[in-house]
Amino acid sequence: MKNQKPDTRPVNLNLLKIRQPITAITSIGHRISGVLIFLSIPFVIWMLERSLQGPQGFADVSTLLDNSLIEILTLLLAWSVAHHFFAGIRFLLLDMEIGIDLVTARTSAMVANVLGVIGVLIAMVVIL
Repeated sequence: MKNQKPDTRPVNLNLLKIRQPITAITSIGHRISGVLIFLSIPFVIWMLERSLQGPQGFADVSTLLDNSLIEILTLLLAWSVAHHFFAGIRFLLLDMEIGIDLVTARTSAMVANVLGVIGVLIAMVVIL
């Protein structure tokens, strides 16, 4: 018992205090954006179907989209699409072993995140 090493395992693992690398943030964002896109598909299809029913359906959808909460959800969906697109391209390139070294992988993760935010800013200008 005298030769035992001290226990260095964490006692309380607080995930909010752990600093994730940019590549992990991009990966987690890619997964979250994919889930958000998947969950929004029925609502988007319903809005498209309703807006194509005639002038009254189009007016109903236009009124719905003027709601502030729906505008925020639309911006969230715009981020999801933009981030998922650019991070997906990044992951495809990584699968082809392009940009797989650490510096390039970090740079491409940052570029994917920034382009996702730029996509939301463009959507903001269009929506608002």
